[in-house]
Amino acid sequence: MSVITDIKTFAALGTGVIGSGWVARALAHGLDVVAWDPGQNAEEILRANVANAWPALEKIGLKPGASQSRLKFVKTIEECVKDADFIQESAPERQDLKIKMHAQASKAAKPNAIIGSSTSGLLPTEFYAEATNPERCLVGHPFNPVYLLPLVEVVGGEKTSSEAIEAAKKIYAELGMRPLHVRKEVPGFIADRLLEALWREALHLVNEGVATTGEIDDAIRFGAGIRWSFMGTFLVYTLAGGDAGMRHFMSQFGPALELPWTKLIAPKLTDELIDKVVEGTEPQKMGRSIKELERYRNDCIIAVIDAIKGVKERHGFKFED
Repeated sequence: MSVITDIKTFAALGTGVIGSGWVARALAHGLDVVAWDPGQNAEEILRANVANAWPALEKIGLKPGASQSRLKFVKTIEECVKDADFIQESAPERQDLKIKMHAQASKAAKPNAIIGSSTSGLLPTEFYAEATNPERCLVGHPFNPVYLLPLVEVVGGEKTSSEAIEAAKKIYAELGMRPLHVRKEVPGFIADRLLEALWREALHLVNEGVATTGEIDDAIRFGAGIRWSFMGTFLVYTLAGGDAGMRHFMSQFGPALELPWTKLIAPKLTDELIDKVVEGTEPQKMGRSIKELERYRNDCIIAVIDAIKGVKERHGFKFED
């Protein structure tokens, strides 16, 4: 079965932080968007989230026809997906819920419309188990804010066709994203497994009184985080090996891997630890509201991406290289 690759109508199932990010990105790319969410005041919250993201999207450039007025909010899953060329589900991370939703949505959707899930780690083979035409069903895992960050991990299940994978990569790329095909269906995929390891270590450092939440964030944003914005871990460490490169780095620093520096098992989330984390992050907000901090974050992301693009162009690279 040939899947749809030229999309005009984008359906969003679930409109929380991630779902509203998808809606904003799709609208900014000149698509019609139909959205559904069962939450109280969901439409009002969605439209406010899109409006808050719009100034950032205007800064990076809207596509022809882009308009917040092209968003339609509906009352049922069936109404949301029936005319959609592409469907993106962003429901809570509950496998039973996703199984039920996709059984319902895939039955009502066009038989050749691709269905993507924003899950951050559940396996598509399992939650698409009752889907109609599962060969067009896959994971498209984005990163917050979805309307600005380009990475999307594309993961197929046992029944997902290679045609659907390639079509989804094309569609996501046309939405201004950098699709990364995850070669194996593994819990947590790639990026979240890396982020989870860092998060666990950070919680240990807070729990043991080594550092505050702000100090840990400073260790990232003034150090590795700056490098990570343009060069990944493996290339960073290749340069750390000097002219001899990665082989010398592995030889010189590899033995450190045997030292007990890290604790990959997460600490117990006691009330005391949760209080430490909450109390630590409160002053980091500097009295700003979440919406204000989102706009500040958006401006920073745009500035970093623009700066990297400029340097890459001068060195003969493309941004996605």
